[in-house]
Amino acid sequence: MTSPKPKSTAGRLKSRPQFLAVRKGEQRKGPLFLLEVLDRGEPDTGPRVGFTVTKKHGNAVERNRMRRRLKEAVRLSAGFAMKPGHDYVIVARRDLLNAPFERIGKTLCERIESKQKYSRPPAGSRKE
Repeated sequence: MTSPKPKSTAGRLKSRPQFLAVRKGEQRKGPLFLLEVLDRGEPDTGPRVGFTVTKKHGNAVERNRMRRRLKEAVRLSAGFAMKPGHDYVIVARRDLLNAPFERIGKTLCERIESKQKYSRPPAGSRKE
């Protein structure tokens, strides 16, 4: 009997508290999406990923298409670049809908491997 292969794909973030926890991490901005990254401090566990597409980016059909394109890009290329013990939330932007698929995968890998960090303003400091 052979031992199971190491999992090369990322797990999923499913609950709202998991998504909100990742918001406390770092941001990596780009033209197609915003990537939020949180180091859970658990290097023994695999990476997890969640997808967010807000209602301001189109109707349900367009939002689902954006989400499917992101999921496939993670499955094909970006899942291998994700670090163990990290959570990733990908927040889609409208330009993702018409971008070439190769560009989505390439940009996603670049953002994941990027060391560029953007900090969030402290809570309550935003003008409303």
